[in-house]
Amino acid sequence: MSVSYLGEVDGACESDGDAAAGVRAKQGSPVRQAVVLAGGLGRRMLPLSRFRPKAMVEVDGTPILRHQIDWFAGCGVRHVVVSAGHLAQVIVDYLGSARVPLRVQVVVEERPLGRGGALKRAAGELPYPNEPWLAAYGDIWTGFALADMAAYHRRHGAPATVALAGPGLPGQGMECDERGLVTALVPDPAPRCRVNAGVYLFAPQVVGLLPDTGDHVPGTLARLAGAGQLMGYPVEGMWRAVNTPHDLAGLEGELAAARRSAGTS
Repeated sequence: MSVSYLGEVDGACESDGDAAAGVRAKQGSPVRQAVVLAGGLGRRMLPLSRFRPKAMVEVDGTPILRHQIDWFAGCGVRHVVVSAGHLAQVIVDYLGSARVPLRVQVVVEERPLGRGGALKRAAGELPYPNEPWLAAYGDIWTGFALADMAAYHRRHGAPATVALAGPGLPGQGMECDERGLVTALVPDPAPRCRVNAGVYLFAPQVVGLLPDTGDHVPGTLARLAGAGQLMGYPVEGMWRAVNTPHDLAGLEGELAAARRSAGTS
């Protein structure tokens, strides 16, 4: 099942051929397409995820998915494919009635594919198959400059770049060398180690390296790291994974403190 919605998008986002895509890449233009993984069961977010997927849990009244869509649009993305599964109709209904600043397409998993399989399935729906693409887990709240990540990705020339949060945060650790290449994936990272921030930038050929089902981290990412083809991009500024009600409360507290510091309500 695939459902498309058209938001407030100008004609400049239409595909204009491989030659133009090559020119855009050389000139450093924004990445135009992205995938959001929003199909998980969200068990750790219960009871807030009982009637809605985790990506639709609200932070200060805004669904995480909506925050991500606005973030992508503000960074130049023109087309987002959302991979939905658990309680997918909530996402479909929301996007069917909301005004969004870019094209959003929802792909619903008929059966669980795992994160890697869901990435591959959703990436197959992207409108510009010869261009790079972003991907994000649907429980991430951040707002860093994706143009800077794209410039880093182009400068280093690796087929895959993973955003890195921390150090000192829980998650999948990523050891990097002095060049920024990821050299090892560490399940129990030391406090000095940065962690996978759940945001990626992939070259087109990475789609073929993803599994049809299962997770992409122990297979695809590990192989890319072993081949010296995975860059780590350090994220500065606000980044939080919203996995539990405790995470949500902590994030809302941080955002309230930031508003008070800025003198806004």
